[in-house]
Amino acid sequence: MAVLTPRTPVPPGSGPARQRVLLVSRDDALDSLLARRRVAAHLGELSVTTEASTGGPPDAALVCDDEAATERLLALGVPVVHLFSGEYPGGPSSAHTGDRSGDHGPGRPGVAGPAVRWLHRPGWLPAPGPPGPGVRATGTLAPVRTARDRNRAGALLLLSLWGVPDGEARAFTDGPLQELVRAATRRAGHCDVVCDTGLAVVRSALRGPGTPGDVRLSRAADVDVDALHAAREVFLASPTLAAVGLARARNAPVCFLPPLGEAQRALAGRVRRVVSVPVAGGRGLLPEPPPADALWRAAESTADDLRGAQRIARSVRQLSLAPP
Repeated sequence: MAVLTPRTPVPPGSGPARQRVLLVSRDDALDSLLARRRVAAHLGELSVTTEASTGGPPDAALVCDDEAATERLLALGVPVVHLFSGEYPGGPSSAHTGDRSGDHGPGRPGVAGPAVRWLHRPGWLPAPGPPGPGVRATGTLAPVRTARDRNRAGALLLLSLWGVPDGEARAFTDGPLQELVRAATRRAGHCDVVCDTGLAVVRSALRGPGTPGDVRLSRAADVDVDALHAAREVFLASPTLAAVGLARARNAPVCFLPPLGEAQRALAGRVRRVVSVPVAGGRGLLPEPPPADALWRAAESTADDLRGAQRIARSVRQLSLAPP
């Protein structure tokens, strides 16, 4: 993060100044990136920026997962809403025993100082443990637009390689990925492949012989993932909260890609205890998901109201107006 400069006074006669809010996320982690975007969609009355070096210290900040950024901002006196947008093995369930105020590892709600702390946790999803002292669960972070396009077509393959061991990621991209893309293209006519990190590895794999011509590869930070999902008929996704939230909020079918890494395997297991999301086979086998109404019926019986992003936005708004 760039060094923040002293705040510049508002010139007389320039009109009322809107509260400035800095938005920070790990843009190479799908859950973090989409959590920040979904909350930002509800902050339209504030002046939001992702550039730390413009206009002096902000009135408040939303930080998704970047513990180091939160600590730097708190040291500058900036009030922070810190959102943990994923749960990791050894994270919330084990990090909340004893005093962990100095432990800022991934997914561990241990940020010290005057930060309001939230954990992205859908209400219907079995939890690995309590969210921790002073940490509130958000519920589902739904996209601001929950309708799908009436004339949707094509497939979206949403791939997360964040936190996946290099060898496991390479084995997937060099092996099943091309077959899954081919199967999705056969089913839907064309396919958008969107990944959070490892773009070069994925691009290399998709350049191999046999890849259909109707395939477009993008980095998640460069496209509107939520809008792409609304326009596509077929949805294949790595087991991530961002992807599950999309399908749940829009009552849409989804098929999981083979889970990669411990975090994805743990989340897929928790989801499938409630919702029978099919998992694509390791040899490019693409199952047909059940009808959406049947798929999400069990999740709809819970108290999760899809307003997680609004809750975080309200917390940011309150902190910007009346910091602790």
